[in-house]
Amino acid sequence: MKKINKIPRREFLSVAGLGALGATLFPKNIFSNTLYNPTAQPAKISLQLYTVRDQIKTDIEGTLRKLKSLGVDTVETAFWPDNISVKQAGKYLKDAGLKVSSSHIELPLNDKSKAAMLEVAETFNSKKMIWHGWPEDKRYSSLDGTKELIGIYNEANHFAKSHGLQFGLHNHWWEYRNRVGDRLVYQWLLESVEPDVFFEIDTYWVKVAGYDPAKIVAEFGKRAQFLHIKDGPAKWNDNLPKDNPDPMVPVGKGTQNFPAIVKAANGNTEWMVIEMDKTATDVFAAIHDSYQYLEKNNLGKTSSS
Repeated sequence: MKKINKIPRREFLSVAGLGALGATLFPKNIFSNTLYNPTAQPAKISLQLYTVRDQIKTDIEGTLRKLKSLGVDTVETAFWPDNISVKQAGKYLKDAGLKVSSSHIELPLNDKSKAAMLEVAETFNSKKMIWHGWPEDKRYSSLDGTKELIGIYNEANHFAKSHGLQFGLHNHWWEYRNRVGDRLVYQWLLESVEPDVFFEIDTYWVKVAGYDPAKIVAEFGKRAQFLHIKDGPAKWNDNLPKDNPDPMVPVGKGTQNFPAIVKAANGNTEWMVIEMDKTATDVFAAIHDSYQYLEKNNLGKTSSS
């Protein structure tokens, strides 16, 4: 997302000194305008199936049944191996008793990608369509390029809305590292994409970029409807652009402060989506431990709990 995971993200998806700066971007009173709601219900938990992409490739039915046995009841889909159609995947998910919270999709820019998005939405009974955002678009290196992408995202949102769907954006690290004009890319996105475009904040990549995920989540407020929940060292690695992150660990056993993140979300987050791009231990055990941590600490809940 390589010796530990055999399928690179590109194949699976078929895709095509911050201290002083942080003080400027995040003033001390960033939380002062948000009243914390201690009675907010925990967000629901979902699992990004990219976490088990290798297992899906070799045994999709067994993998999905195994997830269900671990207490997973809802998943976020990405893209499937070439020999599994969306319709087939939908049947496997239904047979395993798994629902779909959201789906990572390609941008609906032409007839083929538009039809693909609509097929995903109908097959999985999912209204939340999220641009996965991989790999880095070089247009994020300039202000004009960033504005061009903002226009594309707004067009994608128009298409989604015209079919009764909702469109969201998922980040990586570059939105929080690339400065164009007088601000970072993520700030341009938050300000300029249409207000009904929601965000799926990947809290791990935010931390990798050098920022406190809790402060970012608070800044996005009600637009942070989804959070990607992953844990590990969360440090910059020069191999990241080559899609070779450090191994991740079960949620709660790394460097992330999830209680602070959940508090900052202030009840605005609908779904917490667990994802592990790469693990050095058994992935199913890591998934089980991640669910246990979130539920036992009242940070999240399965939709059936």
